[in-house]
Amino acid sequence: MDQDIKNSILKTGTTILGIICKDGVVMASDRQVTMGQSIVGGKRFRKTHQINDYLVISYAGGASDAQRLEKLLAAELKLKELRSKSRPSVRQAASLTASISYSNIRQLSAIPSIVGSLIGGVNEDGSTALYTISPDGTISEVDDYDANFGSGMPFVLGLLERQYKKGMSIKEGVELALESLKSSTQRDTGSGYGIDVYTITKDGVKKVVEQEILPHYKDKE
Repeated sequence: MDQDIKNSILKTGTTILGIICKDGVVMASDRQVTMGQSIVGGKRFRKTHQINDYLVISYAGGASDAQRLEKLLAAELKLKELRSKSRPSVRQAASLTASISYSNIRQLSAIPSIVGSLIGGVNEDGSTALYTISPDGTISEVDDYDANFGSGMPFVLGLLERQYKKGMSIKEGVELALESLKSSTQRDTGSGYGIDVYTITKDGVKKVVEQEILPHYKDKE
């Protein structure tokens, strides 16, 4: 029974990535969710979201846990801003995410909450930053690129290891993110069906790519 329950849980099983550029941050993800190991549970699940005017989150893990984390983070950040009368920094937002993840995975539960995430944003002084938070709450600042713990991570990191260059532009970062996602969706059974890409610069957050991956059939020549 326990295994049946686990197999029916929607998982964002998944490619997420973040790339540091000279003029900002690029974040991207696919859209597929799976049930168990073999069934596609959804084709339009967006795993990268703009939380507010200055922050973006990408996540991998249980779909319901990820959605709850996003809502809780947005609410807590708003409360923090109202109480302190100042906008939380990207570092503070990432630390809050790490604290929530740490608490969730250590709660006694038949179905533990396991979510890995990337938090990127722009601070009030115009500087940008990207942090990776593992499912156990470990937090690290990213100074080049990261794909967290998604199933597409090995395919993405292999390509980024060879093609990433320090000081690349946002435009180059977007192109590299697209190539990385295309690589993972070709080989990773947990990734596919769509691509979403965001840029984060001193001018704010912008969604720059929103694509569907559709099957096409052709007769054998």
